Amino acid sequence: MSKGLFLQNVIAIIWDFDQTLSPQYMQEPVFEHYGVDANQFWKEVNSLPAYYARAGIKVQHDTCYLGHLLTYVQSGIMAGLSNALLRELGGRIRFFEGIPDVFSRLRALLETPQYRECDLRLEHYAVSTGLSELIRGSAVAEHLSGVWASEFIETPAPPNLDPAGTPSPSTITQIAGFLDHTTKTRAIFEINKGINKVKDISVNDTVPEEERRVPFRNMIYIADGPSDVPSFSVIRKHGGLAYAVYHPGSPQHFAQVDALLRDGRVDAYGPADYREGSQTDMWLHRQVSRIAERMLNDRLRTLESSVGRGPQHAG
Repeated sequence: MSKGLFLQNVIAIIWDFDQTLSPQYMQEPVFEHYGVDANQFWKEVNSLPAYYARAGIKVQHDTCYLGHLLTYVQSGIMAGLSNALLRELGGRIRFFEGIPDVFSRLRALLETPQYRECDLRLEHYAVSTGLSELIRGSAVAEHLSGVWASEFIETPAPPNLDPAGTPSPSTITQIAGFLDHTTKTRAIFEINKGINKVKDISVNDTVPEEERRVPFRNMIYIADGPSDVPSFSVIRKHGGLAYAVYHPGSPQHFAQVDALLRDGRVDAYGPADYREGSQTDMWLHRQVSRIAERMLNDRLRTLESSVGRGPQHAG
């Protein structure tokens, strides 16, 4: 256990969102609200890299949907789409069975007296290429200690702006920031270093492994497919656990995660069914308990080695 900046008393479960927590893409309620054909939208998005390449422009496949969403707003098809409306529509996102109950059940594992005495705790994080405001409005939001995803600006800052001014709410107009499947690893390092908890630390700052808030060995990363290989690799390379989920009843999704296991990308896989007693629920409970027990033993060994024993009476 750390004796420095952080106590290293946190277990972090890091969740992908689409096809991991939810069987649908999180934008589905937005399409439903505006009567937009989701299949047509995603078909257009998939054609964007080739479309712009003809003009010599390279766009990111993971994130070009953000600009296309803004095009729908600007064209009037999604008139009035704001961050507040995105958050409201997030409440309509559907989830796999057992979500969000599993979040509370896993936390309850650390509520025994022995773990409370050492102040061990479990935190859940969402790291997604989707939209932060949709996640913040969803049923899982209250269970999350942090959200990393894409953001929109409503009212852009004007030239010669007043630094003390406040943007007024309006329709979304610009991309504030985004995550793709590669930069999701940056979010993992930010959780690792505690950047979400201490503002004076940046992801590029040098923080010794033994001083970081959530060591990788205390992390579990859960996602659904090959696009998450960069994150799986970072987690496993540094001693954490990676778990892949598949859509129950889908042979195609099952084949994808089975290939991930055979290629050594994940530690295990199971159905995206989080109900109590399911395979995935039992695996998560087992790993959280195992990590907590190891953390407790580390804490006790540190305490033992730090205490100087007094002289004993001779026998």
